[in-house]
Amino acid sequence: MVKISPLAGKQLPSADLVDIPALLAAYYDRKPDVAVATQRVAFGTSGHRGSPLHTSFNENHILAMCEAIARYRKAEGIDGPLFLGIDSHAVSAPAQRTALEVLAAHGIKVHIDQSGGYTPTPVISHAILAYNKGRTTGLADGIVVTPSHNPPSDGGFKYNPPHGGPADTAITKAIQDMANEFLANGLQDVQRLAYDTAIQQPCITKYDFVTPYVADLASVIDMEAIRAAGVKIGIDPLGGAAVGYWQRIVEQYGLNATIVSTEVDPQFGFMTADWDGQIRMDCSSPYAMARLISMGQKFDVAFANDTDADRHGIVAQPDGLMNPNHYLAVAIFYLYQNRPEWKKDLGIGKTLVSSSLIDRVAAELGRKLVEVPVGLKWFVPGLIDGSLGFGGEESAGATFLRRDGTVWTTDKDGLILSLLAAEITAKTGKNPSQHYHELIARLGTPYYQRIDAAATPEQKARLSKLSPEQYPGDMLAGEAITAKLTKAPGNGAAIGGLKVTTRDGWFAARPSGTEDVYKIYAESFKSPEHLKEIQEEAQTVINKVLSA
Repeated sequence: MVKISPLAGKQLPSADLVDIPALLAAYYDRKPDVAVATQRVAFGTSGHRGSPLHTSFNENHILAMCEAIARYRKAEGIDGPLFLGIDSHAVSAPAQRTALEVLAAHGIKVHIDQSGGYTPTPVISHAILAYNKGRTTGLADGIVVTPSHNPPSDGGFKYNPPHGGPADTAITKAIQDMANEFLANGLQDVQRLAYDTAIQQPCITKYDFVTPYVADLASVIDMEAIRAAGVKIGIDPLGGAAVGYWQRIVEQYGLNATIVSTEVDPQFGFMTADWDGQIRMDCSSPYAMARLISMGQKFDVAFANDTDADRHGIVAQPDGLMNPNHYLAVAIFYLYQNRPEWKKDLGIGKTLVSSSLIDRVAAELGRKLVEVPVGLKWFVPGLIDGSLGFGGEESAGATFLRRDGTVWTTDKDGLILSLLAAEITAKTGKNPSQHYHELIARLGTPYYQRIDAAATPEQKARLSKLSPEQYPGDMLAGEAITAKLTKAPGNGAAIGGLKVTTRDGWFAARPSGTEDVYKIYAESFKSPEHLKEIQEEAQTVINKVLSA
């Protein structure tokens, strides 16, 4: 089993924090070698991620990807504005500068934050959809420079096409392959202007991202109910892109809220370390969320967001930090009974590593369950055409429709999931944790855990090709196996791993799309001991695959 670091839940000594000058120097100085697999452009679950210190996220990567996106846009006839946002990771701002040098050279109209600030991922999605509404030509798209909750030494880069959500695998493969060709030929075909010239081009414009997003929140959340009830709210942006948004939201809607910290630090030295002693702005981790958890008793409900604000962490008593699966189940149960304008045949979207409690909630509500692989991109078509009311992932990322049943965002939105916790508390008089305990009293208690363990790229590749035959036999932890899945039942797409299910439990094993780890998800509706049995049997199989 995974060993928890003695540093978990504690602030790191300053000597253990990332060296920002060295990191920024590496961004510019290190040149990737496409002959080395780990130095190539590689789009995972949500974009390309890496670290300048490992020569996996450097200036040349950004130059190559932006040239590829410029050419992809031209080939697809995408000629509206490109909304460009960044988070507060140290290398995000340099990467934005690099991106503007290429995009301006192509004459692409780019909107960047008017105050030079940060822009959450869901705000980019919202801006794209708002601009494109009613249009068939001149469509907008976007880029978000973020590695999400990853460590401070990392950078990330993702492309959202005109549907506003994460690009699908066909698009990312086209961009990835083209970018690697540019890297291989020494960037000879990349168009580029000097930054001082690029930023002065008329195609680069300052844009107010904050006002339209904040003003539109009332169309998706009952903000007046939260205000009227006086719900006492605690908010921790974790030094991320939502820092500049929460104060505006609190002021505009008159919320009884306290923002517990507005500190922004590229070293993220204020964070407590995650399970392995590394800093991650993972709002679903009790170790990373130690600060807000310790303050939880002060508020009716409290919440945090990761660095690009596409994830949420909900703190409510009696549980403290809610397991993301528990909150998703509560959110779904509440939304489908408190959105009278939603269609009665709206489906519920979940990833196949999310809790089966959601399956039981869907059955109780009489709603269709749509189970897909990991990645919010799989929910995009259903959110746009109105066949899905909600799409969520076990990693604390989700979005849902506006109150009138139309699309809000097609990317994860940690701000609305956080505000929904306050709405639930305001409208029902019970916080999400209390609702969870009512749910499990009827539907059964899930014992769920995700284990992360280190894996090399080669080992991750083997895990992604797991087959049903690699789990021999027809029993799992004393129960008959009901399915061995390598494709998601909701859409038939490959899951990049293996899921094995029984009546009262399951496990799924898959490599991370963003870090050099693999993940084993497991759940039991019997007991913690039964969960442990499932995990041990799954781990035995995975160890055999890794050592093969």
